Amino acid sequence: MYQFLTHEKSEKIYIYISHIILTKKGKFTKTDNFFDFIISFLFFDHQQMGGSLSKNDLINAERVKLDSLRSVDGACVFPGCVYYPSDRKNWMANLDPGKLAIKNIVWPGTHDSATKGMGILAECQTLSIYEQLVKGVRVLDVRIQKDCSVCHGLIKGYNVDVVVFDDVKRFLAETVSEIIILEIRTEYGYNDPPEFHKYLVEKLGVYLIPQNEKVFGMTVAQVLPKRVICVWKPRNSAAPRAGSPLWSAGYLRDNWINTDLPHTKFQGNLKNLSEQPPVTSRKFFYRVESTVTPQADADAVLLYFKTLWGGFSTEYASLFLGQCSSKGIIDRLQVFSTDFIQDDFVDACIGLNDSRVRQLGTWSGPFGRLVSYVKEFRPQRDEL
Repeated sequence: MYQFLTHEKSEKIYIYISHIILTKKGKFTKTDNFFDFIISFLFFDHQQMGGSLSKNDLINAERVKLDSLRSVDGACVFPGCVYYPSDRKNWMANLDPGKLAIKNIVWPGTHDSATKGMGILAECQTLSIYEQLVKGVRVLDVRIQKDCSVCHGLIKGYNVDVVVFDDVKRFLAETVSEIIILEIRTEYGYNDPPEFHKYLVEKLGVYLIPQNEKVFGMTVAQVLPKRVICVWKPRNSAAPRAGSPLWSAGYLRDNWINTDLPHTKFQGNLKNLSEQPPVTSRKFFYRVESTVTPQADADAVLLYFKTLWGGFSTEYASLFLGQCSSKGIIDRLQVFSTDFIQDDFVDACIGLNDSRVRQLGTWSGPFGRLVSYVKEFRPQRDEL
């Protein structure tokens, strides 16, 4: 698979990895530190052998394109870009639930949310579900398999009850007005856990917002005390129907771009978002994922370091929002997800929400700024 694995020592380590994966059947924990050694060894060995760095060079070239785009004055400016939340844990409550419409919310989300502690080949988040929610995340992406273990591909984690529902319910008990979109799907290649839809309703029933398109036209205050939009995506079982406590897959959509090239992913996300209707007129949530996907080629390991661990996912979030604003498609953005969530990613989303609630930042030019100023500071009718 890898050019540098033709070396005798690397070949032995590759065989060792395969043996461990087969014998442990995908069950890895933080104690499996041999992966750190293996990755480091392959990286060093590859450099010593003068292996091809064509993919590495390509990644660098794509980063240069993004950095060049970011260097333009005002490239990262978008409505709400100067807003910083005082309390990420309760940001919906602080933005006025009576004005925060479900369809208008920019939902900060995480990709493969329940992968903390799965090891470097599967981990996409270093925070627990609870820690993500406290940081301000409001869309969770959880993959499971038949035995109810969370997973990422072949690698299994903990039981979904321990990892997800304990954390989710703890957060809900500590807050009042925070709404969560919880997406749970059966991982590709696995069968659904038996009667899992009943399990979801049993665990979260009191919090579940029933599947109803009218919800998109409601505010957070109007759906309370219900708190969770749970999207259940089974592989074999019947999809949830209208009126069900659970939502079907069609209500959370995306256009996954399977690439490890950051500029290619960036531009692809812009193109796909531009083809969506504005949030005010659609009856589903559309997700943009600021992630990259390592590919199985000669520099896949180097790529993993440079893209995921190098911070691509959050590094260019403000640039993406700035580009959306300059291209006139910021009103299409809704769910914005990433790997290894950071504060600045969440803050950017909350800032855009603040702008939407206050109806600022939607005008351009000097006259538009004056109109926005007047709208912000003019007395309300009931104050006259």
